[in-house]
Amino acid sequence: MNSLVALIANPKSGSASKRKLERAVSIIKETGREVEILYTQCRGDGIRLAREAAGMGAGLVIAKGGDGTFNEVANGLAGTDVPMALLPAGTTNVLAKEFDLPENVEGAMRVALSGTPRTASLAKIEWEGTERYFCFVAGIGFDAAAVHATRGKPLMRISGKLSHIVYGFGVLAGWNPELLEIEADGRRYEGYSVIFANAAKYAGHMKVAPHANILDPELYMFIMKGRRRWDVFRYVAGILSGRNVHFKDVVYEKVRSVKVSGGAHVQVDGDYLGMTPAVVTADAARVKIIY
Repeated sequence: MNSLVALIANPKSGSASKRKLERAVSIIKETGREVEILYTQCRGDGIRLAREAAGMGAGLVIAKGGDGTFNEVANGLAGTDVPMALLPAGTTNVLAKEFDLPENVEGAMRVALSGTPRTASLAKIEWEGTERYFCFVAGIGFDAAAVHATRGKPLMRISGKLSHIVYGFGVLAGWNPELLEIEADGRRYEGYSVIFANAAKYAGHMKVAPHANILDPELYMFIMKGRRRWDVFRYVAGILSGRNVHFKDVVYEKVRSVKVSGGAHVQVDGDYLGMTPAVVTADAARVKIIY
């Protein structure tokens, strides 16, 4: 492996961010490797910087940040032989939890520098004339509306988790969703929210699709047919208890290609994208992840 390590860092993610970065750099240098720090400044920088790191011959790219940073670096490295590793520094760090990675800098760097690269399958979403790969989830409907509601809010800078709870209740109070038409591998469904799971973990340690695995090409679809506020509460309770896939008013199945029509918000890996219509495709690209 090339000794150059590119460390792509979101300077705004997490508390004690500067100290974590300095410690990570120190650990890399202790192994005798070179390290290049690349800072993200705005949306999309992680994709560009990851591509630049691969182009300049980096043997390893470490993404320091939260799930948004992980997503962008994965997009930038998709289709290359350059592996990525994770240094969790975000609010929920779902992808790191998927791999049971340590969230302290020493533990995470130990895995990054000595772990085994494994090939992960990325799904793809196309919307508003553009496209994006995602690592663990694409949400259309309520969860995406909650992500949208937190954008730019001061509370997000204080506590991301609290912000999602507070503004999630705000979204629920005014919940009046439009019916979505969903065509999945030639089969037609209707519902008010849908989640596409490329991995088991969702919003922390919760599991919408317990059978999903990012190392496998399968993508799981979870459609919620209820439109009432009580239905949303019930679905959330079902996800927390692990009973959600057995509800009578849901669809839970493996899919390859899905088109979602209607008016609803869209998010991937916790990052707000825009509005439907959207097309989701399983196993659209591969990326190497060290864990």
